[in-house]
Amino acid sequence: MSKTAVLELDGKKYEFPIIVGSENETAIDIEKLRALTGAITLDPGYKNSGSCKSDITFLDGEEGILRYRGYAIEDLAEQAAFLEVAYLVIFGELPTKLQLEQFETDIRKYTLVNEEMKNIIDGFPKTAHPMGVLSSLTSALTAFNPKVVNVENEKEMYEAVCKTMGKFLVIATWTYRKMMGYPLNYYDNTQGYVENFMQLMFKLPTGPYSANKVVVDALDKLFILHADHEQNCSTSTVRIVGSSHAGLFASISAGVSALWGPLHGGANQAVLEMLEDIQKDGGDAAKYMAKAKDKDDPFRLMGFGHRVYKNFDPRARIIKKAADEVLRTLGVDDPILNIAKQLEEAALVDDYFVSRKLYPNVDFYSGIIYRALGIPTDMFTVMFAIGRLPGWIAQWKEMRINKEPIGRPRQVYTGEPLRNFVPMDKR
Repeated sequence: MSKTAVLELDGKKYEFPIIVGSENETAIDIEKLRALTGAITLDPGYKNSGSCKSDITFLDGEEGILRYRGYAIEDLAEQAAFLEVAYLVIFGELPTKLQLEQFETDIRKYTLVNEEMKNIIDGFPKTAHPMGVLSSLTSALTAFNPKVVNVENEKEMYEAVCKTMGKFLVIATWTYRKMMGYPLNYYDNTQGYVENFMQLMFKLPTGPYSANKVVVDALDKLFILHADHEQNCSTSTVRIVGSSHAGLFASISAGVSALWGPLHGGANQAVLEMLEDIQKDGGDAAKYMAKAKDKDDPFRLMGFGHRVYKNFDPRARIIKKAADEVLRTLGVDDPILNIAKQLEEAALVDDYFVSRKLYPNVDFYSGIIYRALGIPTDMFTVMFAIGRLPGWIAQWKEMRINKEPIGRPRQVYTGEPLRNFVPMDKR
């Protein structure tokens, strides 16, 4: 006999089914709540509301667990490449060698961006934030690819995936080139996906460019760690926009805008801005550690702790090693990064931070890596978006294939009750 939850309202009892996920997560199915009782639930921020069933990502914040399609993030970051993980996240299984080679080949087919897109990017001032430019360019891709994708057709869906993975990487790097005033680069089909990111970003027409393997490996891991994270703000945005049957590019453009916010994808940017403020104030890391512990001080130590992971961020453990290797390999001598290392070392042994499990998170270490590579702070969230793209595609695809209804949250109205209209001369 299946378990149910009982709600008593106005002397009447109502039973609602209990749903248990494959990792024993429990949910009360209230789909018929309003129809049966006339009442709705109120859950600001949807912190206790499940919007869907999903096969893509499992996250346990209390235990510090993150898995894509059942595979531990630790194993994927150590043994797989980003495109391999992208294939897994989007299509459900790890690719064979032939499938992965074909996936890379098919992505390369779609990396050319229509030349008229340059007219759009030229319309932005150099001072435009890269995320605003990226959202606009992603949306503009719809105009150059107007065909509606039939999600039931595997071939069409596969082509749409390859097209999105190919073009998004190029336009994402174009936002950096625009900001720097550099000529726009094109994808090099003789190189891999992450290597292409490096040359698209940094290759100049004045000479050859060769990407450092340690840096490529670190970025590969970072993209893997960001590939999906369950029903976060930007992912939920992609799903709810897509639920209206808006196209893939339009839905991802909305996801980019959601990711832009400082409470979401902008967190690693906030880390570097904090470090810069500390440096301007003399660079005394100990002073700011004390401020962070003072409950009467409004200062917040950015990049420590996580709103989902209550113990530790499993992604941080992985990327800390990569960050250390990047700094060692590049031999970067940067006062900002020196402050970051001081904060990290202190937080890992300070009883105040250890007892509260305020460990450095993935945003802390990703910001350090990006800074070491010379990537401007405004570009940090674009880096996040490149990594998150497979998750957005997978979530959009799952939502459409599952024929989920259009997203339409309810509200509790707290405004004025019915009033008589007051004529102009009586107001």
